[in-house]
Amino acid sequence: MKMQDGFLWGGATAANQFEGGWNKGGKGASTADMMTGGTHTRPRRITTVLEEKTHYPSHEAIDFYGHYKEDIKMFGEMGFKTFRLSIAWSRIFPKGYELEPNEEGLKFYDDVFDELRKNNIEPLVTISHYETPFGLTQKYNGWASREVVECYVRYCDVIFKRYKDKVKYWITFNEINILTIPFGAFMGGGIIVDEKENTDEIRFNALHHQFIASAKAVKLGHEINPNFKIGCMIAYMCTYPNTCNPDDILLAQKKDQISNMLCGDIQVRGYYPSFAARYFEEKGIRIVMEEGDEEILKEGCVDFYSFSYYMSTVESADPTVEVVEGNLLGGVKNPYLESSDWGWQIDPKGLRWSLNNIYDRYQIPLMVVENGLGAVDTVEEDGSINDDYRIDYLRNHIIQMEEAVKDGVELMGYTMWGCIDLVSASTGEMKKRYGFIYVDKDNEGKGDLHRKPKKSFNWYRKVISSNGKDLE
Repeated sequence: MKMQDGFLWGGATAANQFEGGWNKGGKGASTADMMTGGTHTRPRRITTVLEEKTHYPSHEAIDFYGHYKEDIKMFGEMGFKTFRLSIAWSRIFPKGYELEPNEEGLKFYDDVFDELRKNNIEPLVTISHYETPFGLTQKYNGWASREVVECYVRYCDVIFKRYKDKVKYWITFNEINILTIPFGAFMGGGIIVDEKENTDEIRFNALHHQFIASAKAVKLGHEINPNFKIGCMIAYMCTYPNTCNPDDILLAQKKDQISNMLCGDIQVRGYYPSFAARYFEEKGIRIVMEEGDEEILKEGCVDFYSFSYYMSTVESADPTVEVVEGNLLGGVKNPYLESSDWGWQIDPKGLRWSLNNIYDRYQIPLMVVENGLGAVDTVEEDGSINDDYRIDYLRNHIIQMEEAVKDGVELMGYTMWGCIDLVSASTGEMKKRYGFIYVDKDNEGKGDLHRKPKKSFNWYRKVISSNGKDLE
């Protein structure tokens, strides 16, 4: 089995996790720039002012800003067909609400896209990937305010026009459904939460603002260049019931609805699903729907559905069962699965189930834009990094992607997450490595940033050159 001709094999990153240069070239602070480092056992902190002698991982990250030619050359050596990156919004509009963009920031991405073209790599650009300009948090409390919609659309107008002949594939928001959980208020929405208020209502109205912004961006992008392909991006939560107890099954269904279907339905179908009404009523949530919003959502449906998949979760009505960690949300421990060093349950077959479930519902092209294994990598005495565990993880997931294609799923691409080592979004650490390329940097920000291929580098090159046929 191999994938269809033109399949977009590649890798994925985010500006706030690998770009660095946080205050260079006129860039302003983003929300990510205000988050400290952390570890698996010590959470990151949000600060409203920069603290002296505090490590902010995004400030340098792995300095793609200064190494982009070297890094893109290595992606080209692997044979990447596409590279998913995000534009740092605050590099284009430093505070987020200016009326004129920062030319030096625009020029940087011109150079990046030109370098990608030299290496025959198609850019896949996320417009907003957990990096709302911090100026918008200070002025409006981020996406809690409807005012930010027009700031975002202005930003889209600038980058769509500037790169209309350099970028074809766009994603409006990364893991937009992060705003359905309390953890996502600041990371996904730039919102400073006041616990005295109805935080559910604040987050879901911020999410509504992002739906409106996304729909306006889709319509605008198609007007600027009808050949643009603009997609949504969901952190997909494949959820199983713990038992055949109907209570477990209903809990799993509810999680699927709110975590996955709510955002997918609005961005693909163009309207709020019927199950949302009861959920909002029970949570005391009133969505402020302005005149014309329903029409805006209808007119701004996406062209493709992209998603992240790292693991599956389990739901149980029994509060005494053992729970584990996960991407955005954890769940009940699944005894049939192994776990990563960070406690994420490894479930390749869940990817096949997810692909089928999504495609059956929406019938539009799909793309897996994040999938990977965060692990502790050891540099051997001879300098080699033998990450066979990563190869096994990726191979098993690619096999299940191919099974889903046999099932009839229309799959357009696969971009492995963290194709070069980068800062973990959840913990802010470097120890949790994903990449095919090792970067010399530790949790405290120490290291000379030199790059070197891991064993998986050559393996993935073979996968791409065979279009997924050679996975050995």
